[in-house]
Amino acid sequence: MITFILIAVAVILLTIGLVWLIDKFIPAKFKPFLTIALWVLIGFLGYQTFMSVYNPILFKKVKEKRYAKVIENLVDIRDAQLAYREVNGKYTNNHDSLVRFIETGKFAIVERRDTTILNEEKTKLYGGIEHFDEKVILDTLSFVGVRDSLFKSSDRYKKMRFVPFAKENFEFTMNAGKIGDDDDDKIPVFEAFVLKKDVLHDQEKDYVTEENQALSVDEINGDAIRVGSLEEVKTNGNWPKLYDTKK
Repeated sequence: MITFILIAVAVILLTIGLVWLIDKFIPAKFKPFLTIALWVLIGFLGYQTFMSVYNPILFKKVKEKRYAKVIENLVDIRDAQLAYREVNGKYTNNHDSLVRFIETGKFAIVERRDTTILNEEKTKLYGGIEHFDEKVILDTLSFVGVRDSLFKSSDRYKKMRFVPFAKENFEFTMNAGKIGDDDDDKIPVFEAFVLKKDVLHDQEKDYVTEENQALSVDEINGDAIRVGSLEEVKTNGNWPKLYDTKK
């Protein structure tokens, strides 16, 4: 881009020089036509130079607006997945299952009580000296619907699977699994993501290619916008803080 700007500026300066030479050395009857043509060329090159600077600014505004909406849906998916795991002990890789869970699932409202219980075996073993074991008692007080807890009266969860600004009905990729060395103690993990090129499918391809190569603390690095991971235990997204709409 910088190279193009420098070339355009050089051509503009050269054209202005040609206008001066024409005015000085070309016969008067040819001057109007050549002068008009050269000024048109100057105007065209000036416009192209301006747009080469302005278009990246427009692209940045477009991508940030789109990314913000994409991230809102990914945050909803993450919150729903965390609730799903709290109730079911695992994550799901199915959008329909997640939506059904939001509509029908319930959180248990639990009260925790710490208490002590007489250990009769130790009491006998030590000649009647009382020994107590500490114990935590969990009492279920009531239940609250997942939808009411996460989304209140909103029904946006029904559309959270769809990628904003992508082609119609294009869905986030969502996977779930478990990681760990011990088969009996594996940890549930999940991920949801969309490729940037699918969010920016109608934008200039050169800009999208540059965007996929972004490496900055203020940018979404890599070729996708994602939350969670199948390779490590994490539930955060790969976007910078400027995109955070809620914690």
